[in-house]
Amino acid sequence: MAQALPTSSTPAAQATTAPPSRAKLIAAASLGNGLEMFDFTVFSFFAAIIGQLYFPSDTPYGSLLMAVGVFGVGFVMRPLGSMVLGAYADRHGRKQAMLLTISLMGLGSALIAFTPTHAQIGLAAPLILLLGRLLQGFSAGGEIGAATTLLLESASPGRRGFHVSWQVISQGGSALLGAGLGALLTRSLSEAELHAWGWRIPFLVGLLIIPVGLYIRRQVDETWSGAGTVEGGPVRAFLREHPRRFGLGLLIVMSATLLTYLMQFYMPTYMTRIVGLPATSAYLAGVASSAVQMAAALAAGLLLDRFGRYKPVALVSLAVALLGIYPAFVWLNDPTTQGLAFAARFVVITAMSVNMTAGLLLILAGLPRPVRATGLAMTYALAVTLFGGTAQFIATWLIEATGSPLAPAWYLIVMLLIGWLALLSYPERHLD
Repeated sequence: MAQALPTSSTPAAQATTAPPSRAKLIAAASLGNGLEMFDFTVFSFFAAIIGQLYFPSDTPYGSLLMAVGVFGVGFVMRPLGSMVLGAYADRHGRKQAMLLTISLMGLGSALIAFTPTHAQIGLAAPLILLLGRLLQGFSAGGEIGAATTLLLESASPGRRGFHVSWQVISQGGSALLGAGLGALLTRSLSEAELHAWGWRIPFLVGLLIIPVGLYIRRQVDETWSGAGTVEGGPVRAFLREHPRRFGLGLLIVMSATLLTYLMQFYMPTYMTRIVGLPATSAYLAGVASSAVQMAAALAAGLLLDRFGRYKPVALVSLAVALLGIYPAFVWLNDPTTQGLAFAARFVVITAMSVNMTAGLLLILAGLPRPVRATGLAMTYALAVTLFGGTAQFIATWLIEATGSPLAPAWYLIVMLLIGWLALLSYPERHLD
């Protein structure tokens, strides 16, 4: 049996008595997740250039595959980070874990931003790039658990959807900023300038967030003192007491993860390399889809607070996404229907945002407080590692192996059907 939760009136549930500022709280919890998604977005957008600079190959596909492979390797550290940092958040508090994750994230981003190219320092270049991605992956593994749990625990019962939706909004905002910078740079700089130094600019911009994030996070009140820590530690307790939620949760997060990494992050590369659209058009489409994601997530949070149930909303939104995937890919590959393709993509992105918000709440609400950060972190990190970290590599490989530009659509459809069945089987409950 799961350990009973302390109520909000008990000392174990409160490390401080002063309520945190809502704006400060949301900013503190969202900045780290936003920085993580920003770096992933710009890495995806500039994957072709990074591949040429750090992984020289005889074919463009070879360089691109190596670049997206390193993008995926960073996810290997996520499960370890989720266990170490998630347990730290449950033992010592959400705030302390959030300060640690954003510091590690900044170090990884700095390595990527300042690493010389293969032509300048040889084999050391891709190795340093790899180290930066590993650090980013480790910190990201614990970020989502600590930050999202802080948002949930700081909210009144009627505002939890609104609070948690800001994690999804921050992802859309960071993707919006990344796509906007990509569009601006491709319009303003020549191909030679982009290869020489232009691609580094977004990573340098991301580094500016670190000191701001550290300052704001230090000001936020703690929501969990670590009192009432379960026997054997949070990791063992979560695996021992909640194995079904862990397994089904992996498949629930898988759905939103694949939609995010293929329909959002991979799409600019797909549109330029596979469909043959101009880079500026691809980036501007990314800007629009990110704006749609933000608006949809906010609406979803408000809807979920009013409706009070998470599972039905998650099921319906995932079904809508399933219906829109195939038309989006088919229409995109036909020059006469590309306008319809963008509309279909926006429908899928809207459904993805709603599903992601509802899914996070569904998982969090079913976990007791002493293992909540660990449980969400481990579920999210392993799903993102297995499916997000391999998504772009698999999509690129499937296209080359089958010769069909529609191969990623079929992969998405099959995996999302599995995720929908997992949602159907997931037990919904609402703990304090």
